[in-house]
Amino acid sequence: MDEQALLGLNPNADARYRQRAMAYFEQLKESRDAWEVCAEALAKGIYNDDHVKFFCFQVLEHQIKFRHAGLTAVQQQLIRETLMKWLQVQLMNAQPEKPFIRNKAAQVFALTFIMEYLTLWPKFFYDILSLVGLNPHGVDVYLRTLMAIDAEVVDRDILHTPEETRRNTLIKDAMREHCIPSLVESWFQILQTYQRSHPELTCQCLEVVGAFVSWIELNLIANDRFVNLLLSQMSVEELREEACDCLFEIINKGMDPVDKTKLVESLCRVLQSAGFFNVEQEEDVDFLAKFSRLVNGMGQSLVLSWTKLAKGGSVKEAAETLQALEAKVPLLLQLLVHEDDDISANIVGFCYEYLHVLKQLPQLTEQQKANIEAIMLAVMKKLTYDDEYNFENEGEDEAMFVEYRKQLKMLLDRLAQVSPELLLEAVRRVFTNTMQTWQAAPFMEVEVAIRLLYMLGEALPASHGAHFTGDTAKTSALQDMMRTLVSCSVSSYQHSSVSLEFFETVVRYDKFFIVEPQHIPNVLMAFLDQRGLRHNSPKVRSRVAYLFSRFIKTLHKHMNAFIEDILTRIQDLLELAPPENGFPALLTSDDQLFMFETAGVLIVNGESPAERKQALMRSLLTPLMDAFRLLLAKMAQETEEERQAALADCLSHAVGFASRTSKAFSNKQTVKQCGCTEVYRDCLQTFLPALSCPVQRGVLRSSVRSFLHRMIICLEEEVLPFVPAASEHMLKDCEAKDLQEFIPLISQITAKFKRQVSPFLQQVFMPLVLAIFEVLARPAEDNDQAAALEKQMLRRSYFCFIQTVTGSGMNEVMANQENIERVVFTIIQGAVDFPDPIAQKTCFIILSKLVELWGGKDGMVGFPDFIYKHIVPACFLAPLKPTFDLSDAQTVLTLSECAVTLKMIHLKRGPEFIQFLQQEYLPSLRVSPEISQELCQVLQQPDLKVLKNYIKAFFQRAKL
Repeated sequence: MDEQALLGLNPNADARYRQRAMAYFEQLKESRDAWEVCAEALAKGIYNDDHVKFFCFQVLEHQIKFRHAGLTAVQQQLIRETLMKWLQVQLMNAQPEKPFIRNKAAQVFALTFIMEYLTLWPKFFYDILSLVGLNPHGVDVYLRTLMAIDAEVVDRDILHTPEETRRNTLIKDAMREHCIPSLVESWFQILQTYQRSHPELTCQCLEVVGAFVSWIELNLIANDRFVNLLLSQMSVEELREEACDCLFEIINKGMDPVDKTKLVESLCRVLQSAGFFNVEQEEDVDFLAKFSRLVNGMGQSLVLSWTKLAKGGSVKEAAETLQALEAKVPLLLQLLVHEDDDISANIVGFCYEYLHVLKQLPQLTEQQKANIEAIMLAVMKKLTYDDEYNFENEGEDEAMFVEYRKQLKMLLDRLAQVSPELLLEAVRRVFTNTMQTWQAAPFMEVEVAIRLLYMLGEALPASHGAHFTGDTAKTSALQDMMRTLVSCSVSSYQHSSVSLEFFETVVRYDKFFIVEPQHIPNVLMAFLDQRGLRHNSPKVRSRVAYLFSRFIKTLHKHMNAFIEDILTRIQDLLELAPPENGFPALLTSDDQLFMFETAGVLIVNGESPAERKQALMRSLLTPLMDAFRLLLAKMAQETEEERQAALADCLSHAVGFASRTSKAFSNKQTVKQCGCTEVYRDCLQTFLPALSCPVQRGVLRSSVRSFLHRMIICLEEEVLPFVPAASEHMLKDCEAKDLQEFIPLISQITAKFKRQVSPFLQQVFMPLVLAIFEVLARPAEDNDQAAALEKQMLRRSYFCFIQTVTGSGMNEVMANQENIERVVFTIIQGAVDFPDPIAQKTCFIILSKLVELWGGKDGMVGFPDFIYKHIVPACFLAPLKPTFDLSDAQTVLTLSECAVTLKMIHLKRGPEFIQFLQQEYLPSLRVSPEISQELCQVLQQPDLKVLKNYIKAFFQRAKL
């Protein structure tokens, strides 16, 4: 072997040696027989370096995996002999190989087994077991090999080709027939021999049994001899977790429901008599987590058996299974309420399914009702935060508790389906007791009491949050609890989790305040003072800003008396934070968006006359405009890039805030009716100069563009005078992304104002198109995927723009352009040359529209000629391209539009088109006269669906 190259296998070797090692590896892999030196090195144990041994196995692995069929019989025999000699050396060694080498060896053994077991090496296991006997080093490799075989042949998480799946089935069938009993016997011997001396081997063996039990004959494992051995290992500290997992796999095996119930019951009896059900006395939480998973498996198995038996009408057996199920509930409750959340989480599945069983029963016994109540109390207890939870800096443990809470919420929702009355009563009891003594209670009890009230909202369904109409028992209970919540001063509790839960619940049940509006002032004060928006926790302030906007939106009709007071109190929260201010603001700019929206909603929906609304809106927006002008002037003088970026951010926030206030307007309350047109026009005039700012263009253009989008909706035609100048600025020195974002703006204007903007569109059409062509023509690196994707998206946007123009009935916009041929050619190119079905579909929609507009008797001069020279060929050349994939759904939609285009040409040109197809075009494609006639007949039928189906079949045939 190339000793110099082997030096490069060491991870610490320098790059030159490592490259040489890689090249040597490739050479050995590709050579027909050079790999044999690796086989020899392994068989004779020539090298001591672990990296070289691993390398040799890798070379061998490559031969077996990819070149096995091409090896001679002698070479295949050499591989078998090499593996067995290497294994024999392991038996003699005082120290075993490193785990990573043993794992790689096991993979190579497993690959050889897969390739040869059915043909060349049926005695694979016999040979290995005869050699290994009970030698610990040998047994270790044997067990690792079995796990590697499981990964290749059995593991359902690994995707296999149909060919591999067939092969794996044959292997398993052959193993069941010839060697599984011997393997099971070897496992029993290993488990018995090594449980004291080599616990790690015993654990490995238990893992093997667990993996194989799903597909071998269960009686080989589920018998007294084997199960008693497993149970004895449940009492050995080093083995108990693996033994538990192994029993779990046995329980999980699919089988007849009556047999499954018997198996579970016999196992339970043994476990109970061995004292495993005394959960309180067990201190090892890792073992209990595994045990909880085992009990969960037993419980779910019984539920499945009961479901099958009940559906099949086996009344007696179903009743026995239900009884067995009920007998597990005390154990379920002990595990569910355990202080360790992992132990509790592992039993949630069984608990959930047990409740589902109860839901299906016609009537509940007293015991079952008591079980429901006990589960309810357990869930309530487990929802509670513990002392260690870090609210200010949430890490992995906190995230796991949040996930666990979600599981408990599922249980609570299921409890509500089984017995809504019991749940409502239980929550009411806990909530009322806690609220009476909240001052003295720890935060976690107060939080969970409010949390439960919140969760009822999702657990007890109500259409559109109407919890306070209809069913009187539920309504009055919820109303009582809400009344208590807002009047017992719990909002003053000094803990962020309680504050958050209070506001979340107030907003979840905001409809309560429509029924009892007298509580609104108190809650408003809580939102506005140090309990809410001025809380000392930024997390609470941020969330409350959002919740406040929701609260006001729902209850704006009840806010009339408080509008100006609220606006005064939140005035400082509506200030634009200057970029050079070192003090952190109370709210982030994202939170302020909600505040501006809230202010807008209050002003617009108030009952004051239009003049007052106008004055309030002006006082809200003027500070933003003033700040904007100042900052823009500063921007022009600023030379430092970091400061420019900070100023640009600030300018973009100002525009964003003004934009957000406009969300308050609706069809009923328009900008015009509120007398606010002028103030928004002033905003436009203030913001548009930012478009010509030479620095930080991306940020500024993006925010002003968004504002224009909003104004097109709110100001209607009042916005039109501003559009030409804005467009001119936005088309200067633009990148692909700028254009891509500008096109939707022009499309929105086109679709909304149609004829009104025709002169403007005629003026802007060509500059926009030329700007797009210029950007698309810029050279880019071949492998620059980001640039390629940007161009693809820009191309799509461009076609969408042309589609909007042609679809808006403004024939003249395109007809009056000097370079219109060039534009139409790009549509033909888009339909045929670029393998992008989304863009191609748009192009065919445009072509169809152009044929409709200009293809008739009184259409554009010269256009019929263009149809025959370019549009008709496009309809055939595009689908014939190798990249046009007819099995792809998006491509099939493109083909449909292609069919629509052909139909439109026939509609406009009539028999002349049919004659052109039959006599000129289809013969040029070498289409036979019969098929040509068939296509033309279908084209002349009125049903478009028939044509679409025919065209698909036509091109499928053509591509064969």
